[in-house]
Amino acid sequence: MSIRMVAATGAAILAVSAHQAQAQSSPQELSEVVVTASRAPEPLSATGSAISVVSGETIATSNPGSLVDALRSVPGIDISENGGPGGTANVRMRGANTGQTLVMIDGIRVNDPTAASGDFEFAMFAPSAIDRIEVLRGPQSALYGSDAMGGVINIITKKGSGPAQFNVRTEAGSYGTVVTQGSLLGTNGPWSYAFTGGGQHSNGFSRYGYRIPALEARFPNLERDGFDRVGGSARIGYDAGEGIRLEAGTVQSFTRAAYDAATGTFPDTPASADRLLQTIYGRVGIDSFGGILTHNVTVSNTHTERSFTDYTYRTNMLPQNTTVKTSDYWGNSLGAEYQANLKLGGFGTLIYGAKTQSETAQTFSTNVLPIAGLMTPLLAKQQDTNSAFALWSLPIGERLNITLGGRVDDVVNVARFETWRATAAYNIAETGTKLRASAGTGAKAPTLFQLYDTTYGSLNLTPETSFGYDAGIDQSLFDGRVVLSVTGFANDFSNLINFVSDASRPLGYYTNVARAETSGLEVGANIDVIPGLVKINAAYTYLHAVDLTTGLTLARRPQNLARFAVTITPNDRWLIEPRITTVSKRYSAANETNVVDAYTRVDLYSEYKLDANWKVFARGENILNERYQEVLNFGTTGPALYAGFNATW
Repeated sequence: MSIRMVAATGAAILAVSAHQAQAQSSPQELSEVVVTASRAPEPLSATGSAISVVSGETIATSNPGSLVDALRSVPGIDISENGGPGGTANVRMRGANTGQTLVMIDGIRVNDPTAASGDFEFAMFAPSAIDRIEVLRGPQSALYGSDAMGGVINIITKKGSGPAQFNVRTEAGSYGTVVTQGSLLGTNGPWSYAFTGGGQHSNGFSRYGYRIPALEARFPNLERDGFDRVGGSARIGYDAGEGIRLEAGTVQSFTRAAYDAATGTFPDTPASADRLLQTIYGRVGIDSFGGILTHNVTVSNTHTERSFTDYTYRTNMLPQNTTVKTSDYWGNSLGAEYQANLKLGGFGTLIYGAKTQSETAQTFSTNVLPIAGLMTPLLAKQQDTNSAFALWSLPIGERLNITLGGRVDDVVNVARFETWRATAAYNIAETGTKLRASAGTGAKAPTLFQLYDTTYGSLNLTPETSFGYDAGIDQSLFDGRVVLSVTGFANDFSNLINFVSDASRPLGYYTNVARAETSGLEVGANIDVIPGLVKINAAYTYLHAVDLTTGLTLARRPQNLARFAVTITPNDRWLIEPRITTVSKRYSAANETNVVDAYTRVDLYSEYKLDANWKVFARGENILNERYQEVLNFGTTGPALYAGFNATW
């Protein structure tokens, strides 16, 4: 499907939906407030961006061992896990590469400076601390700088409000899985507080080959690859009065997971990975001139540590024929940011500011077998980025709201790039209709690894760039019983950094050589079929993703992806929710090689409220025993059952 066909399809759907709305709908206000679309709180009805909110309710009923499972309900996102929870998870937005999505926790950038593509490792973080997730799709570098080419995922942690409330949740089930997590939230005078913590354990299954008949026949004794995680968060606020607010927060998470080499004569290996994530921030907000001008200053630090112990074997698995090597990656990102919000009356709002950020990356290699060695430094580099940004939001009349923004990022001694972004939202309150559109450019600076790695790095790399646009409609029908969202989008990626090899550097190196194009359609629907009894939630993505150098489909991008959930509430205490995920075939490698077959998976969740404080729940994964793969030769769950309780005081 070409970009023109996508646009035509989207226009047709918009016309039909608008006609139906005019005939059948009553006024409906979208009252939900989001903060990521314009770097400040605004009603969802006012934003021209394509943004989705993953609610706390969705997170609570998802897999507590996998952050990415909570994201699977968002249109435009494709997820692939290397062998289930605890393994490496790749998240792509609108067909962009994994490193082209910016991930934040409470507005703090957490992408890993040591990762080759600069992406965030979702296996580092459990969802227990999360209140909600805002997913902003399309190029957002004008708002957030490098890495935001495909979009932004902003993870917002729990915040205290009202009287003190304590919650504990425990779950146990298949694969030796046990999860316990708790939280304490509340306020006391001018203070607000939120503390969360928890632990997880799973014996898991073999990441390589599990439930893949051909591989299980070749390797009949595949070992389990489990994981353990402990972590917590704290968020404290203080309202000092007279327009002065203070806030501090931290997230700490440690994960240890087994994995497999998945290559060679002995692909099932006892390899293991340790991952540590630490973020801390302090924020001051000051209102001046009676709230006309608000100042916010944020200082933050994100620290990541990843340690991989790899096993390889020669002729057999005896110690003398075994090679064991540990690779360590230490990353640090220290940032300071100033942001001002200026209210201009009839001329809207101006948001402007500046940021400075210093990233460091250190990598090490240590030989363990057959001869033990010392930890050897491989890379120790620093990269500083100074930025300035502005976003003007202008209401025109009572229906139209437009924004125009720009940003300059100066990566010291590497490159300077400018990006822009514009949006428009038009509300027709009488029919419950919002028409929206956005366009902008994206850019991503080369990573420290791509620039300075002693074997593969290239000092002459320049930033990746993109241009993208979308248009869509959000439509409410039948007094809000039906809410539809349809978005057509297109992106053009240039100057992409690829890994290549030639006679001059046979081991390979990074260079700016690639171009890609993605386009598609995103559809979301919430339908209250029988009020108080049956609701339907659906998300569908059509994606056309092409490597413009070869004309072939990009690796790991399915053309069609859909998820459906039917919520049944026989009474006010009992909830039953079957969920269906269907993914079309895709290619696990470049040049349309290594086909991964299409699949459809069915899950089931149910909960029962015993009283105002206690409820019990159960969930079944892959209950119809679908044999499928997300990544070629990596296993996925069989039929699995988990059950537990949730208590709140």
